[in-house]
Parts: sequence; structure tokens; C-alpha cells
Amino acid sequence: MPTDRLNEALERFYKLQRELEVEIDRLLQEKREQFHYHLERGKVQFEQGMRALHKRKRISAWQYLTHARLRHVISAPIIYSVFFPFLALDIAVTIYQQICFRLYGIPLVRRSDHIVIDRHNLAYLNVIEKLNCVYCGYGNGVAEYVREVSARTEQYWCPIKHARRSREPHHLADHFLDYGDADAWREKLETLRKDWSTLDTTAPPDHPKE
Repeated sequence: MPTDRLNEALERFYKLQRELEVEIDRLLQEKREQFHYHLERGKVQFEQGMRALHKRKRISAWQYLTHARLRHVISAPIIYSVFFPFLALDIAVTIYQQICFRLYGIPLVRRSDHIVIDRHNLAYLNVIEKLNCVYCGYGNGVAEYVREVSARTEQYWCPIKHARRSREPHHLADHFLDYGDADAWREKLETLRKDWSTLDTTAPPDHPKE
């Protein structure tokens, strides 16, 4: 049966994905040892002497500005103007899930799993570079956070696969009902609304539990 083959392929995929996560964690640990830092409750701690070494490699903000390309200076106000839509989206989605997910029985998305801001701890970045990195971390984190909230919302309200697969569907989409399967829609919708077994709701390594 095609469905059985798909389920077997998905199981192999998820097994490889788990193995990949283990390998990524191992490589990250190697990088932490290489660059002499570790995490304590999600916060970066550099070994003694590393911050002083990093500071010697920092370019001053004035030197950074005087060597900045004109197109970067001109476009900066436009780039930073997008902060306000990101902030509004962040607030709106947080309020939405705090109210609606509790009403629907959907596990809440842990915002801090997706919005990671830690590059400002790097002493070799000047104040402008730190600000840029904070902004990039926040913007991409909000996008990732909103995607996960949207994915769980879609599983609750419309867990049907598309007739044409999108380029990068979210991780819940493979468990949705087949496009055109009217019987499954009526018979399995309520089951899918309660089945969150595919979620990994545990905190990642070195993540402070909330």
C-alpha cells in the first residue's frame, strides 16, 4: 500500500533526523571546546582570558562606520523599520497562543526555544555589530516561533495535505490527511486535534527550563 510505504519512509527519515541531531550536538560540543566556552543554564561562559583576547580583535564603532559602504548606510533605516512589524507579530502571536491554545488543548510553543539572542556576548563585536546581531537573532527567531505556532494551529483546524507540496513544509505536515480523502476528514479530524505525540516538547540541551 502507498500509505504503508510512506509511513516506512517517514520512519526512516525521522530516525536519520534523530541521528543527525545527535551528531550536531556532538559537533557543537567540539566547537565549544575549540573556542573555549560552555553554557550554564543557557548562558555563554567563556574561559578565563578569552574575553580579553576577543577585545583585542574588536574594531571600534567609529572605524566601522567610517569604512561602511554607502549602500549599507542608506538601507539601514529601512532594515530597522521592519523591527516594529516583527514586534507586533511577536506580541500578537504570543497573546493568540496563550488564549487559544489553552482553550483548544494544544501544547504551548516555548518562545525561548526559537528566539535565541546571544551573539552580543561576543567581545570581538563592537556596539553596532552587536545591535545588528541582536536584531537578526530576534527577527529570525520570531519567524521560527510564528511558524511553529502556525503549524500547530493548522494541525488543529485544517490538517489536510496540499495537492501540490510546498518547498519546505513544516514538520507536522507529513502527518496530515491526504488531499481529497473526504472520509478520513470526517473520521480522523478529532483524533488529530488531540494527537500531539509528534511534538518534541522537551527543552534542548543546555536550555534553561521555564
